[in-house]
Amino acid sequence: MTRIQRNVNIGAVVLPFAAFLASIPLLWNSYVGWTDLVIFATVYLASAFGVTIGYHRLLTHRAFETHRPIKYAFAILGSMALQGPVIGWVADHRKHHAFTDEEGDPHSPHVGHGGGLRGNLKGLWHAHTGWLFDEHGMAESKRFARDLREDPGMRFINRHFLVWVGLGLLIPFVLGLAITGTLAGGLTALLWGGFVRVFLVHHVTWSINSICHFFGRRRFDLEDQSTNVAWLAIPSLGEAWHHNHHAFPRSASHGLKWWEIDVSAAVIRAMGRLGLAWNVVLVDAERQREKLAEANNRDKVPQAA
Repeated sequence: MTRIQRNVNIGAVVLPFAAFLASIPLLWNSYVGWTDLVIFATVYLASAFGVTIGYHRLLTHRAFETHRPIKYAFAILGSMALQGPVIGWVADHRKHHAFTDEEGDPHSPHVGHGGGLRGNLKGLWHAHTGWLFDEHGMAESKRFARDLREDPGMRFINRHFLVWVGLGLLIPFVLGLAITGTLAGGLTALLWGGFVRVFLVHHVTWSINSICHFFGRRRFDLEDQSTNVAWLAIPSLGEAWHHNHHAFPRSASHGLKWWEIDVSAAVIRAMGRLGLAWNVVLVDAERQREKLAEANNRDKVPQAA
């Protein structure tokens, strides 16, 4: 990683965090209006869906197909989340699946950090944030994202990443300015719908790398350490059913039980009913039972003395 890339990543982590700290006294003193919160929620959902539906399920795992303009729109929305250009993000995540919790995984909390409490804390820090300073964007895109590199539209979106980041900050400012008619309204909307929104989307996403590979529940017998974390499912829009995802990586739905809330999957299903998504990959109950049976059978194999 070059010094410039490292410094950009540091800025992308520190500036939204500073904005979040600045927002706390404003929230405490009620210096936030419904306009700010509505803009925050709207831009949060748009950019987060850009990551969960666009970057992740559509572009990384090809869990469904859609029209090219919609595909590009999701890539732009994902770029607004300030998690890196689309091709690098996809390459990193495909590498994560190729080497999950083994040597080569860009953000495993379990590899190369030592044992005990100190090692666990180092691993969690690396998986959550530390990897951004030495592993982020380093996966070889020719190997892990060749399909996106061969798409001229994706190359254009990837190359103009900073434009989409700026747009993601400009939109809440313009909305706040237009709705309130004041510069102060534009600036508070920028704070909440821009920087605070980026901070929260960042840390919810990074929690999938850290928390969902360390704490939580497991259903299938996988070789990696992925887990399901129910309380994180709603803010992550369904991504926190991460163990299910590692069991069936191409599934468009990560929530496999009726009670496993997966808002991203609900959006994809709605797109399907509207004719905006097709070839949607879903895992039926029989396939789930087969994987559970495989796990149970392995548990029953006698161990050598």
